[in-house]
Amino acid sequence: MATAAEWIEGARPRTLPAALAPVLAGSAVAWFEGAFSPLLAVLALVVALALQVGVNFANDYSDGIRGTDAARVGPLRLVGSGLVEPRRVRAAAFGCFALAAAAGLAVVVVTGHWWLLAVGAAAIAAAWFYTGGRRPYGYLGLGEVFVFLFFGLVAVAGTVYIQVGRVSPAAWWTAVAIGALACAILVANNLRDLDGDRAAGKRTLATRLGDTGTRWFFLGLLAVAALGVVAVAATSSWWALLGLIMGLALVGPVREVLRGVTGRELIPVLKNTGLAELACAAGLFVGLWIAR
Repeated sequence: MATAAEWIEGARPRTLPAALAPVLAGSAVAWFEGAFSPLLAVLALVVALALQVGVNFANDYSDGIRGTDAARVGPLRLVGSGLVEPRRVRAAAFGCFALAAAAGLAVVVVTGHWWLLAVGAAAIAAAWFYTGGRRPYGYLGLGEVFVFLFFGLVAVAGTVYIQVGRVSPAAWWTAVAIGALACAILVANNLRDLDGDRAAGKRTLATRLGDTGTRWFFLGLLAVAALGVVAVAATSSWWALLGLIMGLALVGPVREVLRGVTGRELIPVLKNTGLAELACAAGLFVGLWIAR
């Protein structure tokens, strides 16, 4: 039977930065626009964190029963390693999705925006069908598209909307920056697993672009994130350029990706790109707080 530490390890990869960054960045815009709500920000964070942990468990379950994790070089997978029965990991995923739904319902009750229920249902469906179902979109090279959409545009713009009641240009550019960094994490993850995914028949975008193409795509996403921060500053306050502090955490990932490291050597790239996403959000929050 898996220990509590192993359960946590199974849910941990990229969880905190991926959940906290869009809510922190969106709340930065809400603060700048004079409508920050601590209650709604916390509820948005619960939704984001529950979805992120849930998608980790869902991927663990679906990849595990398909045998995709047989040659995995990344962190521990509960099903693939045989530590936990698949049904228990699936139940953990559904439990997280239920928590996200409950927090989302609370947001709807507080704001009165009932149409957000459809957005929440779409987010949960996207979390499950990334690797679940008969034709998971993560196996079709579409993972980055959905990550950008749900962990970038929807998460950031949604956080702003529930607090401000509208989505400004600064909010959209913030969503682009955070979404690009979230995509970069996934690209690094798929670059690390490139050989194993090919062997298992998992057609990620990395397997389609190849090693060199994936590395340039990763660097391109970082450039988009930086341009997004500049656009946020241009549409709000130049103090938002503090979001470029993310560059400090990206020195290592850029160097390692250009150097051509593979397999386990890419694990620090994932970690530091996640820290860069969080640093970007924190920089935006501090900058827009000062500007306000």
